[in-house]
Amino acid sequence: MKGKKGIRCPKCDYQFPTSLCESCGAENLKKSSYCCRCGMELVELVEKETSIDWESRKLCSDGACIGVINEQGVCKECGKAYSGEPG
Repeated sequence: MKGKKGIRCPKCDYQFPTSLCESCGAENLKKSSYCCRCGMELVELVEKETSIDWESRKLCSDGACIGVINEQGVCKECGKAYSGEPG
């Protein structure tokens, strides 16, 4: 797996979402409590990412999906492009 960025599952090759440690730059699983390299507490990163503006979010237009639309206009869960009001 050398040369690939990110943290990947060795069995299915799924790339897990990651964030970088502000102290040492190591890649950690998102929402980790501590850095895997230097041990710095990553609570501040978790708090920043979980602050959601519930009033301005757009729900996925696929009626079977529970996701929300990201800044690029696609659902964070299923990846479908936003096509209007949920159906």
